[in-house]
Amino acid sequence: MLAVRRPGGGVGPASPADERALSSLGADIRQDLSAQRQELGAAINEGQRALDARVSTTLREHKVAADQAVELQRSTQSELRGNLDQGLAHLRDKFHEHAQAVLAGDAALRTSVGTNFDELRLANEAKLEKIREAVERLEQSNTAALAKNAERVQVLTDQNAVKQQELQDLLRVEFDSMKSSNERKLEAVKATIEQLQVSNADKQGQLQESMRQELDKLRTGNEAKLEKMRETVDEKLQGTLEKRLGESFALVSERLELVQRGLGEMQALASDVGGLKRVLTNVKSRGSWGEVQLSRQLEDLLTHEQYVQNLVVKEGTTESVEFAVKLPGRTPDEAVYLPIDSKLPQEDYERLLNAQEAGDKALVDMAAKTLERAILTQAKLISSKYISPPKTTDFAIMYLPTEGLFAEVVRQPGLASKLQNDHRVLITGPTTLMSLLNSLQMGFRTLAIEQRSSEVWKVLSAAKDEFQKYGDVWDKLEKQLATAQKTVSEAGVRTRAVARKLRDVETLEIEQPAALPGGLQESEEVAELAGLEPTSKS
Repeated sequence: MLAVRRPGGGVGPASPADERALSSLGADIRQDLSAQRQELGAAINEGQRALDARVSTTLREHKVAADQAVELQRSTQSELRGNLDQGLAHLRDKFHEHAQAVLAGDAALRTSVGTNFDELRLANEAKLEKIREAVERLEQSNTAALAKNAERVQVLTDQNAVKQQELQDLLRVEFDSMKSSNERKLEAVKATIEQLQVSNADKQGQLQESMRQELDKLRTGNEAKLEKMRETVDEKLQGTLEKRLGESFALVSERLELVQRGLGEMQALASDVGGLKRVLTNVKSRGSWGEVQLSRQLEDLLTHEQYVQNLVVKEGTTESVEFAVKLPGRTPDEAVYLPIDSKLPQEDYERLLNAQEAGDKALVDMAAKTLERAILTQAKLISSKYISPPKTTDFAIMYLPTEGLFAEVVRQPGLASKLQNDHRVLITGPTTLMSLLNSLQMGFRTLAIEQRSSEVWKVLSAAKDEFQKYGDVWDKLEKQLATAQKTVSEAGVRTRAVARKLRDVETLEIEQPAALPGGLQESEEVAELAGLEPTSKS
């Protein structure tokens, strides 16, 4: 924990703001020292690299000179060896020549050859001595050059050591200078922080005193306001409580009455449901309910002339279909009937629903098979009783009065197509029958429009004539309106002229009307026309 001097001479822990300021200052100083250390390190590295480059260059130069001396020695030895080989070859040639002469018995020639051989040997020895001296001189020169290079390298090394020492001394001096400067800055910052702490302590004391006074004022004002509010709230709460209790009791009474009414309606509904159950459990009543629903759908979508009820299809029998839709035949007086019969196998459908609720797959499959057999049986009856072309269409419609039953029948795989293909019976529910009847209604309307197209053209022709007459009436009305507008404009011109005259009357003096013929009565009339109050006789 950093300790700072407090106002009054005491020493205490620094505030968080003081610690943050000192931390920021220390970070700045460390950052400056790090940057200067990096710069000095970069300068030292650069000098070291330059010195290494110079030493490397000098060593490479000396190595090149030594390589040249060795190459010269090698070339000289090669040249001497070549000369020696040539001399020996020449001597061998001469020897062969002199040998031939010796074989001829010339002793003088042998003497001459020996002399020449001695001279040649002496000459070769002299040349070898010169070569040996030249090689020694080259070795001495290389040794001297290497010694000079070693001395130069030593001098450069000494110079580099001196420069490194000078650079280290310079860095030490710079670092000491920076350290002393940073210490002075740190002392100045500490002094500034102490001043800020003293100033902050004074301001904090003043602020606390001011806040205490303001809080006392607020507390006093709030206590008075709270007392008034408490009194007001008590009064309003008492009145509101009594009012709300009265309203709640009234609302509870109304709700109890509604509950009693609902109980009565529930009892009536229970009796109605019981009646509906009796209707649905009775086979005859259930069939009548399906017929009633089918009858209502036909009444909603078709006219009474477009369908018949209880139609006897086959001659010589008493079997009649519940409903049959009239379709256009080959002649206008001849009609073709579409048989529609309502069926409701309620017991089989309920067994299927109970099996589905129980979740027993075996019972579900068995109930579905039973329902399928019942539907097939009814389809056979409809096909045998009600399909009799050409009086009827070659197919009939089996109407199922509930959507759930229709969905279960359609969901049985292959049942709908089997009914259509084998028995020529189309399965419909309330929604699908409505769509079918709408399609038939649109067909009836299209046929009626085609049959009465000539009447439509006559009506359109008459409407065209009437519309032309209507346009003529509008043209006449336009002319009359133009005349009336012109008359109104002329009336406006005359009105403005009269207004100008009346303004002239307003500018007349009051004494002038008395001099007009007719006396006071005429002056009053003029004043009334001008919009002025008549002046009373003084």
